[in-house]
Amino acid sequence: MLPFDDPYLWQNEGLMENAPPALDRMDTTNASSSNTAENPVVIPSGSHLEATGVSAWFGSNKVLERVSLSMPPGVVTALIGPSGCGKSTFLRILNRMHENVASAQLSGQVLLNGEDIYSPGRRITETRKRIGMVFQKPNPFPTMSIAQNVTAGLKLTGIRVGRSDRDALIERSLTRAGLWKEVKDRLDQPGGALSGGQQQRLCIARSLAIEPEVLLMDEPCSALDPTSTRRVEDTIGEIRMDVTVVIVTHNMQQAARVSQQCAFFLAEQGTPGMIVEAGATEQIFGSPRDPRTEDYVNGRFG
Repeated sequence: MLPFDDPYLWQNEGLMENAPPALDRMDTTNASSSNTAENPVVIPSGSHLEATGVSAWFGSNKVLERVSLSMPPGVVTALIGPSGCGKSTFLRILNRMHENVASAQLSGQVLLNGEDIYSPGRRITETRKRIGMVFQKPNPFPTMSIAQNVTAGLKLTGIRVGRSDRDALIERSLTRAGLWKEVKDRLDQPGGALSGGQQQRLCIARSLAIEPEVLLMDEPCSALDPTSTRRVEDTIGEIRMDVTVVIVTHNMQQAARVSQQCAFFLAEQGTPGMIVEAGATEQIFGSPRDPRTEDYVNGRFG
């Protein structure tokens, strides 16, 4: 087990063993497989995130049991399963937020391009610069303008941007988050004045501004209306070739729409959460290997 003693510096700022053998070799593009001028092959530029044998505790309560999962670039990975099975805990482990809780411990490894993010001497701020997080509830800084919200993470991560590059960064981040056209004429207005869906996309823009390699999303649409949900989902589809995306969702239709692979978590009869099955989204929803997966994705429990 690894004891934790380094505080979360941004607080309040706003299975290979279970995976199918060919999971890392799956097609990660939506285009035709033919490599032509009309349909070029797009090479994903995100990073490979991998959990190996991760177990987690809060005090003496074990909440995860040997979770292993490969999350390759160009692929949106959806974590699905009923409440209380460890999905959000696992997501927070992926960027070292688990250790915010004084009693938290874990074993196993989380590898980013083969490097363990929990290795001694690795700074938490560096990890969270490379692995961003979007939370369930939008959390823009209410006293900051829209533009200031976008650039807020730069100071926290020690990224320096010249004045001449700042405007371009704001436009690029808001464009990638699907928000630029809606706010480009009111960048000086408070971020808290936006609608809930716009606030969530503003938080996505804030995360994207620091150019993360991975973006973790914890039920980002659970409080949004259908129109805002669609726009966030569109954003996920647009950024996935640049940023590796891992999303927790209870919405099975959403998981089927936005992801290319799924991992089904389950905790039965007081046992720790574990991955029952992981694989391509089409396989998980169309022909799951485990009857518990089939029951869950078809709404028979959870």
